[in-house]
Amino acid sequence: MSKISIFGRDISASIVVFLVAVPLCLGIAVASDAPPLSGIIAGIVGGIVVGFASGSRLGVSGPAAGLAVIVAEAINGLGFETFLAAVVLAGVIQILLGLAKAGVVAYFFPNAVIKGMLAGIGVIIFLKQIPHAFGYDLDPEGDFSYAQYDGQTTSSELLNMLNYVNPGAIIITVVGLLLIIGFQTDFIKRNNILKHIPGPLLAVLSGVILYICFEGTALALGDGHTISIPVLDSIGEVGSLLVFPNWSSIGELPFWMTAITIAIVASLETLLCVEATDRLDPQREVTPANRELFAQGLGNMVSGFIGGLPVTQVIVRSSANLQAGANTKGSAILHGFWLVAAVLLFPIAMNYVPMASLAAVLLVVGYKLAKPALFVEQFNRGWSQFIPFVVTVLAIYFTDLLTGIGIGLVISTLFLLWANFSTPYFSEKRRHSEGETLVLELSEHVSFLNKARIRQTLNEVTDGSSIIIDGRKAVTVDPDVIDVIDDFRIHAKDHDITFTYLGPENQNTPKERDPDIELTSAGKPEI
Repeated sequence: MSKISIFGRDISASIVVFLVAVPLCLGIAVASDAPPLSGIIAGIVGGIVVGFASGSRLGVSGPAAGLAVIVAEAINGLGFETFLAAVVLAGVIQILLGLAKAGVVAYFFPNAVIKGMLAGIGVIIFLKQIPHAFGYDLDPEGDFSYAQYDGQTTSSELLNMLNYVNPGAIIITVVGLLLIIGFQTDFIKRNNILKHIPGPLLAVLSGVILYICFEGTALALGDGHTISIPVLDSIGEVGSLLVFPNWSSIGELPFWMTAITIAIVASLETLLCVEATDRLDPQREVTPANRELFAQGLGNMVSGFIGGLPVTQVIVRSSANLQAGANTKGSAILHGFWLVAAVLLFPIAMNYVPMASLAAVLLVVGYKLAKPALFVEQFNRGWSQFIPFVVTVLAIYFTDLLTGIGIGLVISTLFLLWANFSTPYFSEKRRHSEGETLVLELSEHVSFLNKARIRQTLNEVTDGSSIIIDGRKAVTVDPDVIDVIDDFRIHAKDHDITFTYLGPENQNTPKERDPDIELTSAGKPEI
Protein backbone atom coordinates (compact mmCIF):
# COMPACT_ATOMS: atom_id res chain seq x y z
CA MET A 1 0.00 0.00 0.00
CA SER A 2 1.43 3.41 -1.01
CA LYS A 3 2.18 6.14 1.51
CA ILE A 4 -0.42 8.38 -0.15
CA SER A 5 -3.09 5.68 0.26
CA ILE A 6 -2.13 5.10 3.90
CA PHE A 7 -2.26 8.83 4.62
CA GLY A 8 -5.63 9.10 2.91
CA ARG A 9 -7.08 6.25 4.96
CA ASP A 10 -5.73 7.82 8.15
CA ILE A 11 -7.38 11.13 7.29
CA SER A 12 -10.79 9.53 6.63
CA ALA A 13 -10.48 7.34 9.75
CA SER A 14 -9.53 10.37 11.85
CA ILE A 15 -12.72 12.15 10.79
CA VAL A 16 -14.84 9.15 11.79
CA VAL A 17 -13.08 8.87 15.15
CA PHE A 18 -13.44 12.62 15.66
CA LEU A 19 -17.20 12.45 15.03
CA VAL A 20 -17.52 9.56 17.48
CA ALA A 21 -15.27 11.29 20.03
CA VAL A 22 -17.18 14.59 20.20
CA PRO A 23 -20.36 13.28 21.88
CA LEU A 24 -18.32 10.85 24.00
CA CYS A 25 -16.11 13.66 25.33
CA LEU A 26 -19.14 15.83 26.10
CA GLY A 27 -21.17 12.96 27.56
CA ILE A 28 -18.39 11.74 29.83
CA ALA A 29 -17.91 15.29 31.12
CA VAL A 30 -21.62 15.51 31.92
CA ALA A 31 -21.55 12.10 33.65
CA SER A 32 -18.51 13.27 35.64
CA ASP A 33 -20.16 16.49 36.91
CA ALA A 34 -17.46 18.44 35.04
CA PRO A 35 -17.71 21.38 32.61
CA PRO A 36 -18.43 20.12 29.06
CA LEU A 37 -15.30 21.86 27.72
CA SER A 38 -13.13 19.75 30.07
CA GLY A 39 -14.15 16.63 28.14
CA ILE A 40 -13.23 18.21 24.81
CA ILE A 41 -9.86 19.33 26.23
CA ALA A 42 -9.14 15.78 27.38
CA GLY A 43 -10.02 14.51 23.90
CA ILE A 44 -7.67 17.03 22.29
CA VAL A 45 -4.82 16.13 24.63
CA GLY A 46 -5.50 12.41 24.22
CA GLY A 47 -5.27 12.79 20.47
CA ILE A 48 -2.35 15.15 20.05
CA VAL A 49 -0.12 14.81 23.13
CA VAL A 50 -0.68 11.12 23.88
CA GLY A 51 -0.84 10.33 20.16
CA PHE A 52 2.65 11.69 19.54
CA ALA A 53 4.14 10.09 22.67
CA SER A 54 2.42 6.70 22.37
CA GLY A 55 3.79 3.66 20.58
CA SER A 56 0.31 2.32 19.79
CA ARG A 57 -0.53 2.05 16.09
CA LEU A 58 -4.32 2.12 16.41
CA GLY A 59 -5.03 3.17 20.00
CA VAL A 60 -6.96 6.39 20.62
CA SER A 61 -6.93 8.16 23.98
CA GLY A 62 -9.37 10.54 25.61
CA PRO A 63 -11.63 10.89 28.65
CA ALA A 64 -12.71 7.49 29.93
CA ALA A 65 -16.20 6.48 30.99
CA GLY A 66 -14.67 4.08 33.51
CA LEU A 67 -13.35 7.01 35.53
CA ALA A 68 -16.64 8.99 35.57
CA VAL A 69 -17.72 7.93 39.07
CA ILE A 70 -14.26 8.52 40.57
CA VAL A 71 -13.99 11.90 38.84
CA ALA A 72 -17.45 13.00 39.96
CA GLU A 73 -16.72 12.11 43.60
CA ALA A 74 -13.33 13.86 43.44
CA ILE A 75 -14.78 17.05 41.94
CA ASN A 76 -17.56 17.17 44.54
CA GLY A 77 -15.10 16.48 47.36
CA LEU A 78 -12.12 18.63 46.35
CA GLY A 79 -13.54 21.22 43.99
CA PHE A 80 -12.75 21.32 40.27
CA GLU A 81 -9.48 23.32 40.45
CA THR A 82 -8.03 21.11 43.19
CA PHE A 83 -9.16 18.05 41.25
CA LEU A 84 -7.17 19.29 38.24
CA ALA A 85 -4.04 19.45 40.42
CA ALA A 86 -4.68 15.83 41.43
CA VAL A 87 -4.91 14.89 37.72
CA VAL A 88 -1.48 16.49 37.12
CA LEU A 89 0.00 14.55 40.04
CA ALA A 90 -1.65 11.35 38.74
CA GLY A 91 0.16 11.96 35.47
CA VAL A 92 3.48 12.21 37.29
CA ILE A 93 2.76 8.90 39.06
CA GLN A 94 1.95 7.24 35.72
CA ILE A 95 5.24 8.47 34.24
CA LEU A 96 7.06 6.95 37.20
CA LEU A 97 5.15 3.68 36.71
CA GLY A 98 6.23 3.66 33.08
CA LEU A 99 9.86 4.26 34.01
CA ALA A 100 9.58 1.49 36.62
CA LYS A 101 8.37 -0.86 33.83
CA ALA A 102 5.04 -1.53 35.53
CA GLY A 103 3.42 -2.13 32.15
CA VAL A 104 4.18 -5.84 32.54
CA VAL A 105 0.91 -6.04 34.54
CA ALA A 106 -0.96 -6.14 31.22
CA TYR A 107 0.45 -9.57 30.41
CA PHE A 108 -1.12 -11.17 33.50
CA PHE A 109 -4.69 -10.90 32.20
CA PRO A 110 -5.98 -14.14 30.59
CA ASN A 111 -7.11 -14.04 26.97
CA ALA A 112 -10.60 -15.19 27.96
CA VAL A 113 -10.98 -12.10 30.15
CA ILE A 114 -9.61 -9.74 27.48
CA LYS A 115 -11.98 -11.20 24.89
CA GLY A 116 -14.80 -10.98 27.43
CA MET A 117 -13.91 -7.33 27.96
CA LEU A 118 -14.17 -6.65 24.22
CA ALA A 119 -17.46 -8.51 23.92
CA GLY A 120 -18.85 -6.89 27.07
CA ILE A 121 -18.05 -3.41 25.81
CA GLY A 122 -19.51 -4.37 22.45
CA VAL A 123 -22.78 -5.45 24.08
CA ILE A 124 -22.95 -2.22 26.07
CA ILE A 125 -22.22 -0.04 23.03
CA PHE A 126 -24.86 -1.86 20.99
CA LEU A 127 -27.58 -1.68 23.63
CA LYS A 128 -26.77 1.91 24.59
CA GLN A 129 -27.12 3.01 20.96
CA ILE A 130 -30.54 1.49 20.35
CA PRO A 131 -32.39 4.35 22.15
CA HIS A 132 -30.39 6.92 20.12
CA ALA A 133 -31.32 5.03 16.94
CA PHE A 134 -34.99 5.47 17.85
CA GLY A 135 -34.59 9.16 18.70
CA TYR A 136 -34.44 8.88 22.49
CA ASP A 137 -31.36 10.88 23.48
CA LEU A 138 -31.80 11.69 27.18
CA ASP A 139 -28.88 9.51 28.31
CA PRO A 140 -25.67 11.14 27.02
CA GLU A 141 -23.02 9.31 25.05
CA GLY A 142 -20.22 8.15 27.31
CA ASP A 143 -22.43 6.72 30.04
CA PHE A 144 -21.43 3.05 29.84
CA SER A 145 -22.50 1.93 33.31
CA TYR A 146 -25.56 -0.28 33.74
CA ALA A 147 -26.86 1.95 36.54
CA GLN A 148 -27.00 5.37 34.90
CA TYR A 149 -26.36 8.62 36.69
CA ASP A 150 -29.98 9.71 35.93
CA GLY A 151 -31.40 6.81 37.93
CA GLN A 152 -32.25 4.65 34.93
CA THR A 153 -30.49 1.48 33.75
CA THR A 154 -29.42 0.21 30.35
CA SER A 155 -32.38 -2.20 30.39
CA SER A 156 -34.99 0.35 31.50
CA GLU A 157 -33.91 2.78 28.78
CA LEU A 158 -34.80 0.16 26.16
CA LEU A 159 -38.37 0.34 27.46
CA ASN A 160 -38.44 4.12 27.95
CA MET A 161 -37.44 4.74 24.34
CA LEU A 162 -40.73 3.22 23.15
CA ASN A 163 -42.49 6.34 24.42
CA TYR A 164 -40.22 8.65 22.42
CA VAL A 165 -39.91 6.99 19.01
CA ASN A 166 -38.93 9.47 16.31
CA PRO A 167 -39.47 8.26 12.70
CA GLY A 168 -36.89 10.74 11.38
CA ALA A 169 -34.18 9.34 13.68
CA ILE A 170 -35.04 5.77 12.62
CA ILE A 171 -34.70 6.70 8.93
CA ILE A 172 -31.33 8.39 9.55
CA THR A 173 -30.09 5.32 11.46
CA VAL A 174 -31.27 2.85 8.82
CA VAL A 175 -29.73 4.85 5.97
CA GLY A 176 -26.47 5.09 7.92
CA LEU A 177 -26.43 1.35 8.58
CA LEU A 178 -27.12 0.54 4.93
CA LEU A 179 -24.23 2.76 3.85
CA ILE A 180 -21.79 1.30 6.40
CA ILE A 181 -22.73 -2.31 5.65
CA GLY A 182 -22.96 -1.69 1.92
CA PHE A 183 -19.46 -0.21 1.75
CA GLN A 184 -18.07 -3.35 3.37
CA THR A 185 -19.29 -5.65 0.61
CA ASP A 186 -16.93 -7.33 -1.85
CA PHE A 187 -18.42 -5.31 -4.73
CA ILE A 188 -17.31 -2.01 -3.14
CA LYS A 189 -13.95 -3.43 -2.05
CA ARG A 190 -13.18 -4.43 -5.65
CA ASN A 191 -13.84 -0.92 -6.94
CA ASN A 192 -10.62 1.12 -7.05
CA ILE A 193 -12.41 4.38 -6.21
CA LEU A 194 -15.26 3.40 -3.88
CA LYS A 195 -13.08 1.18 -1.69
CA HIS A 196 -11.26 4.28 -0.39
CA ILE A 197 -14.50 5.94 0.82
CA PRO A 198 -15.27 5.10 4.47
CA GLY A 199 -18.84 3.99 5.03
CA PRO A 200 -19.05 5.51 8.54
CA LEU A 201 -18.17 8.95 7.18
CA LEU A 202 -20.88 8.64 4.52
CA ALA A 203 -23.34 7.60 7.23
CA VAL A 204 -22.66 10.79 9.19
CA LEU A 205 -22.81 13.03 6.11
CA SER A 206 -26.10 11.44 5.03
CA GLY A 207 -27.43 12.06 8.52
CA VAL A 208 -26.61 15.76 8.32
CA ILE A 209 -28.30 16.04 4.92
CA LEU A 210 -31.41 14.21 6.11
CA TYR A 211 -31.53 16.28 9.31
CA ILE A 212 -31.60 19.47 7.24
CA CYS A 213 -34.15 18.06 4.80
CA PHE A 214 -36.45 16.93 7.62
CA GLU A 215 -36.62 20.39 9.21
CA GLY A 216 -40.14 21.79 9.03
CA THR A 217 -41.68 18.39 8.29
CA ALA A 218 -43.28 15.65 10.37
CA LEU A 219 -39.91 13.88 10.40
CA ALA A 220 -38.03 16.79 12.02
CA LEU A 221 -35.84 15.71 14.93
CA GLY A 222 -36.18 18.90 16.95
CA ASP A 223 -33.89 20.13 19.71
CA GLY A 224 -31.64 17.86 21.75
CA HIS A 225 -31.08 15.21 19.08
CA THR A 226 -27.77 16.41 17.68
CA ILE A 227 -24.22 16.93 18.90
CA SER A 228 -24.10 20.04 21.08
CA ILE A 229 -20.72 21.81 21.06
CA PRO A 230 -20.50 25.13 22.95
CA VAL A 231 -20.38 27.98 20.43
CA LEU A 232 -17.76 30.64 21.27
CA ASP A 233 -18.24 34.27 20.33
CA SER A 234 -14.57 34.50 19.35
CA ILE A 235 -11.37 32.45 19.41
CA GLY A 236 -10.02 34.77 22.09
CA GLU A 237 -12.78 33.59 24.42
CA VAL A 238 -11.05 30.21 24.81
CA GLY A 239 -8.42 31.61 27.17
CA SER A 240 -11.06 32.92 29.54
CA LEU A 241 -12.78 29.53 29.64
CA LEU A 242 -9.67 27.55 30.59
CA VAL A 243 -9.41 26.51 34.24
CA PHE A 244 -6.07 25.93 35.92
CA PRO A 245 -5.14 23.70 38.89
CA ASN A 246 -5.19 24.82 42.49
CA TRP A 247 -2.33 23.36 44.56
CA SER A 248 -3.43 24.62 47.98
CA SER A 249 -4.46 21.11 49.13
CA ILE A 250 -1.25 19.33 48.16
CA GLY A 251 -0.44 18.57 51.78
CA GLU A 252 -3.79 16.90 52.49
CA LEU A 253 -4.43 13.14 52.40
CA PRO A 254 -7.67 13.24 50.30
CA PHE A 255 -5.77 15.09 47.58
CA TRP A 256 -3.06 12.42 47.43
CA MET A 257 -5.57 9.57 47.62
CA THR A 258 -7.44 11.04 44.65
CA ALA A 259 -4.24 11.37 42.61
CA ILE A 260 -3.12 7.81 43.42
CA THR A 261 -6.58 6.39 42.68
CA ILE A 262 -6.77 8.15 39.31
CA ALA A 263 -3.23 7.04 38.43
CA ILE A 264 -3.89 3.38 39.28
CA VAL A 265 -7.34 3.12 37.69
CA ALA A 266 -6.32 5.07 34.57
CA SER A 267 -3.21 2.91 34.19
CA LEU A 268 -5.15 -0.35 34.55
CA GLU A 269 -7.82 0.79 32.10
CA THR A 270 -5.13 1.87 29.64
CA LEU A 271 -3.21 -1.41 29.89
CA LEU A 272 -6.40 -3.42 29.42
CA CYS A 273 -7.40 -1.36 26.38
CA VAL A 274 -3.88 -1.66 24.95
CA GLU A 275 -4.08 -5.43 25.23
CA ALA A 276 -7.55 -5.47 23.70
CA THR A 277 -6.65 -3.11 20.84
CA ASP A 278 -3.54 -5.15 20.01
CA ARG A 279 -5.76 -8.21 19.81
CA LEU A 280 -8.05 -6.43 17.32
CA ASP A 281 -5.12 -5.26 15.21
CA PRO A 282 -4.99 -7.41 12.05
CA GLN A 283 -1.21 -6.91 11.91
CA ARG A 284 -0.89 -8.06 15.54
CA GLU A 285 1.59 -5.30 16.40
CA VAL A 286 2.43 -5.19 20.11
CA THR A 287 2.19 -1.82 21.85
CA PRO A 288 5.07 -1.13 24.28
CA ALA A 289 3.14 -1.02 27.56
CA ASN A 290 5.71 0.97 29.55
CA ARG A 291 5.90 3.64 26.87
CA GLU A 292 2.10 3.80 26.88
CA LEU A 293 2.07 4.45 30.62
CA PHE A 294 4.61 7.23 30.09
CA ALA A 295 2.50 8.71 27.26
CA GLN A 296 -0.70 8.59 29.32
CA GLY A 297 1.09 10.19 32.26
CA LEU A 298 2.32 13.01 30.03
CA GLY A 299 -1.19 13.43 28.68
CA ASN A 300 -2.72 13.65 32.15
CA MET A 301 -0.17 16.24 33.23
CA VAL A 302 -1.04 18.44 30.24
CA SER A 303 -4.79 17.81 30.51
CA GLY A 304 -4.84 18.69 34.21
CA PHE A 305 -2.78 21.85 33.64
CA ILE A 306 -5.29 23.30 31.14
CA GLY A 307 -8.58 22.16 32.68
CA GLY A 308 -9.17 18.74 31.14
CA LEU A 309 -10.42 15.43 32.51
CA PRO A 310 -8.08 12.44 33.02
CA VAL A 311 -7.26 10.51 29.85
CA THR A 312 -6.75 6.83 29.14
CA GLN A 313 -6.62 4.73 26.01
CA VAL A 314 -10.25 3.89 25.21
CA ILE A 315 -11.54 0.87 23.35
CA VAL A 316 -14.62 2.51 21.77
CA ARG A 317 -12.62 5.10 19.84
CA SER A 318 -9.78 2.65 19.21
CA SER A 319 -12.08 0.03 17.68
CA ALA A 320 -13.88 2.72 15.65
CA ASN A 321 -10.47 3.85 14.43
CA LEU A 322 -9.58 0.31 13.37
CA GLN A 323 -12.88 -0.31 11.61
CA ALA A 324 -12.65 3.04 9.80
CA GLY A 325 -9.46 1.80 8.14
CA ALA A 326 -6.68 3.55 10.08
CA ASN A 327 -3.14 2.37 9.37
CA THR A 328 -0.94 4.47 11.67
CA LYS A 329 -1.21 6.55 14.80
CA GLY A 330 -1.54 9.56 12.52
CA SER A 331 -5.31 8.99 12.63
CA ALA A 332 -5.40 9.39 16.43
CA ILE A 333 -3.27 12.53 16.25
CA LEU A 334 -5.37 14.08 13.47
CA HIS A 335 -8.60 13.45 15.37
CA GLY A 336 -7.19 15.66 18.14
CA PHE A 337 -6.64 18.48 15.67
CA TRP A 338 -10.18 18.02 14.32
CA LEU A 339 -11.46 18.50 17.89
CA VAL A 340 -9.56 21.78 18.12
CA ALA A 341 -11.04 22.92 14.81
CA ALA A 342 -14.55 21.88 15.88
CA VAL A 343 -14.40 24.11 18.97
CA LEU A 344 -12.65 27.08 17.36
CA LEU A 345 -13.74 27.12 13.72
CA PHE A 346 -16.98 25.27 13.00
CA PRO A 347 -18.96 24.49 16.17
CA ILE A 348 -22.25 25.54 14.53
CA ALA A 349 -21.77 23.05 11.68
CA MET A 350 -21.01 20.29 14.18
CA ASN A 351 -24.32 20.91 15.88
CA TYR A 352 -26.10 19.58 12.77
CA VAL A 353 -24.75 16.04 13.25
CA PRO A 354 -27.64 13.84 14.52
CA MET A 355 -27.07 11.41 17.35
CA ALA A 356 -28.89 8.85 15.20
CA SER A 357 -26.06 8.96 12.63
CA LEU A 358 -23.49 8.25 15.32
CA ALA A 359 -25.77 5.48 16.60
CA ALA A 360 -25.48 3.79 13.20
CA VAL A 361 -21.67 3.96 13.39
CA LEU A 362 -21.51 2.67 16.95
CA LEU A 363 -24.08 -0.08 16.40
CA VAL A 364 -21.71 -1.60 13.84
CA VAL A 365 -18.74 -1.09 16.18
CA GLY A 366 -20.60 -2.79 19.02
CA TYR A 367 -21.72 -5.70 16.86
CA LYS A 368 -18.20 -6.37 15.58
CA LEU A 369 -16.83 -6.38 19.12
CA ALA A 370 -19.49 -8.81 20.32
CA LYS A 371 -20.29 -10.77 17.18
CA PRO A 372 -21.84 -14.24 17.79
CA ALA A 373 -18.85 -15.97 16.18
CA LEU A 374 -16.71 -14.84 19.12
CA PHE A 375 -19.05 -16.59 21.57
CA VAL A 376 -18.99 -19.77 19.44
CA GLU A 377 -15.19 -19.65 19.27
CA GLN A 378 -14.87 -19.37 23.05
CA PHE A 379 -17.40 -22.17 23.57
CA ASN A 380 -15.39 -24.46 21.33
CA ARG A 381 -12.29 -23.76 23.43
CA GLY A 382 -13.84 -25.50 26.44
CA TRP A 383 -15.50 -24.51 29.69
CA SER A 384 -12.29 -23.15 31.20
CA GLN A 385 -12.30 -20.48 28.47
CA PHE A 386 -16.02 -20.04 27.89
CA ILE A 387 -17.22 -19.54 31.47
CA PRO A 388 -14.68 -16.80 32.40
CA PHE A 389 -15.47 -15.16 29.04
CA VAL A 390 -19.25 -15.12 29.59
CA VAL A 391 -18.94 -14.11 33.24
CA THR A 392 -16.72 -11.17 32.21
CA VAL A 393 -19.26 -10.09 29.58
CA LEU A 394 -22.17 -10.22 32.04
CA ALA A 395 -20.21 -8.61 34.86
CA ILE A 396 -19.14 -5.69 32.67
CA TYR A 397 -22.70 -5.23 31.43
CA PHE A 398 -24.30 -5.23 34.89
CA THR A 399 -21.54 -3.27 36.69
CA ASP A 400 -18.73 -1.40 34.95
CA LEU A 401 -15.52 -2.11 33.07
CA LEU A 402 -13.03 -2.53 35.90
CA THR A 403 -15.43 -4.38 38.21
CA GLY A 404 -16.32 -6.76 35.39
CA ILE A 405 -12.67 -7.37 34.57
CA GLY A 406 -11.97 -8.08 38.25
CA ILE A 407 -14.80 -10.61 38.46
CA GLY A 408 -13.65 -12.29 35.25
CA LEU A 409 -10.10 -12.47 36.58
CA VAL A 410 -11.31 -14.16 39.77
CA ILE A 411 -13.25 -16.77 37.77
CA SER A 412 -10.24 -17.45 35.52
CA THR A 413 -8.05 -17.85 38.61
CA LEU A 414 -10.51 -20.35 40.09
CA PHE A 415 -10.34 -22.40 36.89
CA LEU A 416 -6.55 -22.27 37.04
CA LEU A 417 -6.57 -23.48 40.63
CA TRP A 418 -9.01 -26.23 39.77
CA ALA A 419 -6.84 -27.36 36.86
CA ASN A 420 -3.85 -27.41 39.19
CA PHE A 421 -5.86 -29.31 41.78
CA SER A 422 -7.14 -31.81 39.22
CA THR A 423 -3.80 -32.66 37.58
CA PRO A 424 -1.10 -32.89 40.25
CA TYR A 425 0.32 -36.01 38.63
CA PHE A 426 0.24 -38.36 35.65
CA SER A 427 -0.46 -41.97 36.47
CA GLU A 428 -0.07 -45.22 34.59
CA LYS A 429 0.16 -48.94 35.41
CA ARG A 430 3.25 -50.83 34.23
CA ARG A 431 3.39 -54.60 34.04
CA HIS A 432 6.54 -56.59 34.78
CA SER A 433 7.48 -60.14 35.74
CA GLU A 434 6.44 -59.78 39.37
CA GLY A 435 3.10 -58.11 38.73
CA GLU A 436 1.70 -54.64 38.14
CA THR A 437 3.17 -51.36 39.42
CA LEU A 438 1.29 -48.05 39.70
CA VAL A 439 3.51 -45.11 38.70
CA LEU A 440 2.56 -41.56 39.76
CA GLU A 441 4.61 -38.89 37.96
CA LEU A 442 4.28 -35.59 39.84
CA SER A 443 3.79 -32.38 37.86
CA GLU A 444 6.24 -29.46 38.05
CA HIS A 445 4.38 -27.64 40.82
CA VAL A 446 2.50 -29.62 43.44
CA SER A 447 0.73 -27.32 45.91
CA PHE A 448 -1.30 -27.91 49.05
CA LEU A 449 -4.40 -27.81 46.83
CA ASN A 450 -3.30 -31.18 45.44
CA LYS A 451 -3.02 -32.80 48.86
CA ALA A 452 -6.55 -34.20 48.93
CA ARG A 453 -6.33 -35.67 45.43
CA ILE A 454 -2.98 -37.35 46.09
CA ARG A 455 -4.13 -38.68 49.46
CA GLN A 456 -7.27 -40.12 47.84
CA THR A 457 -5.21 -41.89 45.17
CA LEU A 458 -2.78 -43.34 47.73
CA ASN A 459 -5.63 -44.56 49.93
CA GLU A 460 -6.92 -46.61 46.98
CA VAL A 461 -3.63 -48.58 46.66
CA THR A 462 -4.41 -52.16 47.64
CA ASP A 463 -2.38 -54.31 50.02
CA GLY A 464 0.44 -56.27 48.45
CA SER A 465 0.76 -54.02 45.39
CA SER A 466 3.61 -51.81 44.17
CA ILE A 467 3.73 -48.04 43.66
CA ILE A 468 6.36 -45.63 42.40
CA ILE A 469 6.06 -41.88 42.98
CA ASP A 470 8.28 -40.16 40.43
CA GLY A 471 9.08 -36.63 41.61
CA ARG A 472 12.09 -35.93 39.40
CA LYS A 473 10.20 -33.41 37.24
CA ALA A 474 8.77 -31.58 40.24
CA VAL A 475 10.23 -28.12 40.78
CA THR A 476 8.32 -27.51 44.00
CA VAL A 477 6.47 -29.94 46.22
CA ASP A 478 4.45 -28.41 49.04
CA PRO A 479 5.43 -29.63 52.55
CA ASP A 480 1.80 -30.71 53.09
CA VAL A 481 2.12 -33.11 50.16
CA ILE A 482 5.48 -34.34 51.43
CA ASP A 483 3.81 -35.18 54.75
CA VAL A 484 1.12 -37.17 52.89
CA ILE A 485 3.80 -39.16 51.04
CA ASP A 486 5.75 -39.76 54.25
CA ASP A 487 2.60 -40.99 56.01
CA PHE A 488 1.91 -43.37 53.13
CA ARG A 489 5.50 -44.70 53.21
CA ILE A 490 4.98 -45.70 56.83
CA HIS A 491 1.54 -47.13 55.99
CA ALA A 492 3.03 -49.13 53.09
CA LYS A 493 5.41 -51.07 55.37
CA ASP A 494 2.50 -52.38 57.41
CA HIS A 495 0.40 -53.38 54.36
CA ASP A 496 2.97 -55.19 52.26
CA ILE A 497 3.01 -52.39 49.69
CA THR A 498 6.24 -51.94 47.77
CA PHE A 499 6.81 -48.18 47.81
CA THR A 500 9.47 -46.25 45.88
CA TYR A 501 10.07 -42.54 45.61
CA LEU A 502 12.27 -41.15 42.81
CA GLY A 503 13.42 -37.56 43.13
CA PRO A 504 16.39 -35.15 43.29
CA GLU A 505 18.70 -35.81 46.20
CA ASN A 506 18.47 -32.20 47.37
CA GLN A 507 14.70 -32.18 47.39
CA ASN A 508 12.88 -32.14 50.70
CA THR A 509 11.05 -35.40 50.03
CA PRO A 510 11.16 -39.02 51.25
CA LYS A 511 14.51 -40.65 50.58
CA GLU A 512 13.75 -44.37 50.87
CA ARG A 513 14.08 -46.28 47.59
CA ASP A 514 13.51 -49.84 46.47
CA PRO A 515 17.00 -51.35 45.86
CA ASP A 516 15.51 -53.65 43.20
CA ILE A 517 14.64 -50.67 40.97
CA GLU A 518 17.45 -48.97 39.08
CA LEU A 519 17.36 -45.92 36.80
CA THR A 520 18.04 -46.25 33.11
CA SER A 521 20.26 -43.79 31.27
CA ALA A 522 17.11 -41.91 30.23
CA GLY A 523 16.16 -41.42 33.85
CA LYS A 524 13.17 -43.77 33.81
CA PRO A 525 12.68 -46.60 36.33
CA GLU A 526 13.92 -49.94 35.04
CA ILE A 527 11.61 -52.68 36.29
